[in-house]
Amino acid sequence: MPATLQAPTPAHLLQPYKSLSNAELISRIQAVREQFGPKLLILGHHYQQDEVIALADLRGDSYGLSQTAADSTECRFIVFCGVHFMAETADILANRPEKLAERGGERIPVVLPDLAAGCSMADMAGIHQIEDAWDQLGEVIDTEDLTPVTYINSAASLKAFVGKHGGIVCTSSNAKAALEWSFARTSRVMFFPDQHLGRNTALGMGIALDEMPLWDPHADALGGSTEEQLRRSKVILWKGHCSVHQMFRPEHVQMLRDKHPGIKILVHPECPREVFELADEAGSTSKIISVVEKSPPGSKWAIGTELHLVNRLKQEHPEQEIHFLSPVVCMCATMYRIDLAHLCWTLENLAAGTPVNVIEVDPETARWSLVALQRMLEVK
Repeated sequence: MPATLQAPTPAHLLQPYKSLSNAELISRIQAVREQFGPKLLILGHHYQQDEVIALADLRGDSYGLSQTAADSTECRFIVFCGVHFMAETADILANRPEKLAERGGERIPVVLPDLAAGCSMADMAGIHQIEDAWDQLGEVIDTEDLTPVTYINSAASLKAFVGKHGGIVCTSSNAKAALEWSFARTSRVMFFPDQHLGRNTALGMGIALDEMPLWDPHADALGGSTEEQLRRSKVILWKGHCSVHQMFRPEHVQMLRDKHPGIKILVHPECPREVFELADEAGSTSKIISVVEKSPPGSKWAIGTELHLVNRLKQEHPEQEIHFLSPVVCMCATMYRIDLAHLCWTLENLAAGTPVNVIEVDPETARWSLVALQRMLEVK
């Protein structure tokens, strides 16, 4: 399946579920969980709604959830409450050759409760755009001396492209290690789809801004850069971003500091450079959670990441003063698509032997994606 947004579930199929109360939906979801027992794993990304997270067997970030589920010896069904590329990664890892061999060829179906739950950032880099950019770059620089690096927030087709071209996947936790791995092999890197993670990471490694041209896939030629800019480049950034983290601004940081003296700013590295550089701490979703968990009572934080996660941290740590960094609501609208009605509908179809919304990556794409993901695991 392509990673671009799919059509939402037909309304007539969901209507019987939408009319139910949350209590009834939860009861029916729990009944399916009890029926399957440990054979079923419901995965909940940190950005999901609270009522969905409450029913997840595991909560975490995209790769960690996929890896844990894939390594389970009892799991036979995965329902991923997240977005499309996450379900793709879960399918790739859970059904890789050695895992299939262990199960005698039995596939684990990976279900996405709403096919329209995509990722705007991932959709900013389509495989045909990446291939076209690579071909154009080959007319100006030696692509044999260029390593493609894709953020895990990308379609399986992009991960496969990276695998085929000697590149690597990265997470927000190991982006620096992935760039170091790349520079040990080539003099240039092409980083996609999130420009901010690539720029913030490269700046921390001492790479200058004028060595990081921005490739705009909608520009007439060469991504909007000159041949000279590309020839002197170290990191070619893709013009993509997270719609949530893009919303945070330097004035938000100043506003919180003025209003709450002594407050510390904690942000995700997908935030723009101007915000990232003003922060006291920055890191992946997992790091943000860890920083808060380890902070003493009375700590004051303004956190720049998805709203549901910030509110959950606020509820779980009443001993601290936690604020959302933006005065504007910044939630992941596509993550928000998954609700109890979608979850109940997909689970009951699974129980009835009529699975819906199964995400299955074609074997060739899965094979090369796995190559790139395995390289990611080799770096620290």
